[in-house]
Amino acid sequence: MSISKKTVISGITLAILAVGTLTASAFLGNVKPDSDNTIIYIDNDDTPDSVWQKAGLGWRGYIISLVLPYKKVRTGRYDVGQDIPVLTLYRKLRNGQQDPVHLTIPTSRTMEKLAGALSKKLMLDSLTLVNALTDEAFCQEAGYNQATLPALFIPNTYEVYWDITLEGLIQRMQKENKAFWNDEREKKAKALNLSHEEIYTLASIVDEETANDAEKPAIAGLYLNRLHKDMPLQADPTVKFAVGDFSLRRITGEHLKKESPYNTYLNIGLPPGPIRIASIAGLDAVLNYQHHNYLYMCAKADFSGTHAFAANFTEHKKNARNYIRALNERNIH
Repeated sequence: MSISKKTVISGITLAILAVGTLTASAFLGNVKPDSDNTIIYIDNDDTPDSVWQKAGLGWRGYIISLVLPYKKVRTGRYDVGQDIPVLTLYRKLRNGQQDPVHLTIPTSRTMEKLAGALSKKLMLDSLTLVNALTDEAFCQEAGYNQATLPALFIPNTYEVYWDITLEGLIQRMQKENKAFWNDEREKKAKALNLSHEEIYTLASIVDEETANDAEKPAIAGLYLNRLHKDMPLQADPTVKFAVGDFSLRRITGEHLKKESPYNTYLNIGLPPGPIRIASIAGLDAVLNYQHHNYLYMCAKADFSGTHAFAANFTEHKKNARNYIRALNERNIH
């Protein structure tokens, strides 16, 4: 049986209409992501197909890409909204119009912990970050060394892109560091005759001594008094850092014997670098330290987290006995 020309034309017309309808439906309307979470992350392993799947475009993404070729997968973090027009979503993904993340620099005690925290917010993995932050050549390129690198990081919240490169991250931190050390802070640093890294190091010790921001200027003043008299700082947090155990609640004679440049019982002056990422409150406490004649301090026996200060050793011994008695009563070793 022969097929008439009219039938062929009708078939072709219907096919064209079907394709047109399908294409139109792909371009028109709104789309919802497959997941309740409207944030999608596109990394270097993604393909156009996986992008469409993550975005909830599915077959529509494939059809659209035939008409508007998707030449390059653009990494990033994208907020696709609850109900977004298909074309708007497609253009956003195709053009790499990603949405920033709010990256908080935490007051971490180690570069490993800092790397872990950053990797949860960025495309950079923690191993890449750790390897870089503990590499001497990388640190020097950033203007620091392994010991002083923590001083680069000013703990605050910054808007960055999720796929920021390692180099881009360091450059951003350098920019924020420079902004932190404004004219006012620079003037106070010069009055102390201390470098930014030295101020940061002292601030990190102050932060470890207390979580009470109101007390920090007094503690900073005490340590500055000791520095000016060439007395060892005798800061327990530096011993904990040297031992490698910040959970210690009681420092013993054995701990004090730990050979380390960070042990401020054995060494006069500041340690080689910060013992943690210092807080802004800690940094400003050093720059705005309290003027007094205290040289000694001891944790209060009420375990309030604050300290009893003393100007002489006799008074300090009395405070220390009260604290040791409280430790013994609570069986804290």
